[in-house]
Amino acid sequence: MIVDTILFDLDGTLTDPKPGITRCIQYALSELGYIPPEAEELLWCIGPPIKDSFSQLLKASDNGLVEKALSLYRSRFSTIGLFENSLYPLIIETLKAIKFAGYKTFVATSKPHIYAKRIIEHFSLSLLFDGVYGSELDGTRSAKADLISHILLRENLSPSSVVMIGDRKHDMIGAKGNHIVAIGVTYGYGTEEELKTHGADLIAHTPNDIARLLIHSYGLGLETHVASKY
Repeated sequence: MIVDTILFDLDGTLTDPKPGITRCIQYALSELGYIPPEAEELLWCIGPPIKDSFSQLLKASDNGLVEKALSLYRSRFSTIGLFENSLYPLIIETLKAIKFAGYKTFVATSKPHIYAKRIIEHFSLSLLFDGVYGSELDGTRSAKADLISHILLRENLSPSSVVMIGDRKHDMIGAKGNHIVAIGVTYGYGTEEELKTHGADLIAHTPNDIARLLIHSYGLGLETHVASKY
């Protein structure tokens, strides 16, 4: 297998978005008159499309209520929440190692692309990616399988040349639905069991493991050493 393209999930893989996402969910629920769960009880909302999470949180079949919650969430997220975020240790070094070795890299997130691009720019990562792909605000391509299919088509990529890296089952399901290799990361918000159950071919326990797995499993010519801090 000749791998030349790496797709990275954003939340839970490149950055830890816990404060921003949980506070924005709490804000939306509070504005609607609900008592919001504690942040630790909302970790399952990190990764899946946020509209799906609100549907479960509100236990509502009323799409209007879900859309109102989503609007409130975005009102805070677009101005404050997206910056309540931090890079995982060694992510920059890992990205540089992969990028400088000549491989194409793309962000593939269920988050709306207008927010994803701002986050990538905020952390000065733009030069380390060939493109940033996400969903539309109306929910189009929020399913990871649809998003990956879109990327493969737009970038004219062969599935056999692509690896998807992410921390939740949605990333694994999306990758397998497009017949591409999936690497699950356990330092984010999904467990190793979740990742393996849904098709992870390999598991990375730290960002440093990503480059190591790519080298050993797919022969990437990564010449830049990524020193482990774990």
